[in-house]
Amino acid sequence: MSLLVVGSVAYDGIETPFGKKDRILGGSATYISLAASYFANQINLVGVVGKDFADEDIELLKSKDIDLEGLQIDKSGNTFFWQGKYHYDLNNRDTLDTQLNVFEHFDPIIPDGYKDSKYVALGNIEPSLQEKVLDQVNNPDLVVMDTMNFWIEGTPDALKKTLKGVDLLVINDSEARELAEEPNLIKAADKVREMGPDSLIIKKGEHGALLFAGDEIFSAPAYPVIDIFDPTGAGDTFMGGLLGWLSYTDDLTPNNMRKAVIFGSVMASFCVEKFGPERLKDLTEKEIYDRYREFRQLSEIPEID
Repeated sequence: MSLLVVGSVAYDGIETPFGKKDRILGGSATYISLAASYFANQINLVGVVGKDFADEDIELLKSKDIDLEGLQIDKSGNTFFWQGKYHYDLNNRDTLDTQLNVFEHFDPIIPDGYKDSKYVALGNIEPSLQEKVLDQVNNPDLVVMDTMNFWIEGTPDALKKTLKGVDLLVINDSEARELAEEPNLIKAADKVREMGPDSLIIKKGEHGALLFAGDEIFSAPAYPVIDIFDPTGAGDTFMGGLLGWLSYTDDLTPNNMRKAVIFGSVMASFCVEKFGPERLKDLTEKEIYDRYREFRQLSEIPEID
């Protein structure tokens, strides 16, 4: 089933305690699409890049069978650029530079061939742009959305309006608490779901993720990655793995939703092993499914004798 991905395509400058990259491919739509490409049969990407966007990066996306009809190339300026520095606690980072460039005027126009996409990934962009995407698509089976504290604080009304058209929201624990104005995560989840999304995933970084769907709560473990080089894009990669699996199986039952969360976690665990999306370029099916089985073993609870 077809997957529509809308978000940023960017270049990042990244420094961690383990190395530095002055310029590397990034952006929410990039990570989502690359992760999903290992599962989904058809990925339709909508974003904008500038005159400096490299041919090799276009070819990388094409090599993963990502359709780029919806990728606007704006020759009037450069591609969105973000630069950040992570500390030894990789949950903390400093933003050193943000250059919106052509992304400042991004207008997500959905090509006609994309409008019937059954699965929609709304990457972390301004809520009014996310809503504009929803106005252009034709009754998708599942709309998944990401957001962040910046939009929760800066555009709360637009965010809550957009949430009414979303089926599944994916946010981290601090964002859930802030959006719901509730410190308890379980209560916060109930309040967020009352805003529109039927289901909710709360990411907890190195502590895994929680899925709230129907009357069920599913707790997924985090993979104990030994060599973490760069956490950039891990959340988007999680979303890509999750949606890639759901679009591949075309199955939204509770049991398959749990599998999708694990596949999202699998892909995110690979992402952090190298800088930027480097690890997502050349994964094998065996690596992915072997790690899925390792995730299952991590959380297996023995029967009582």
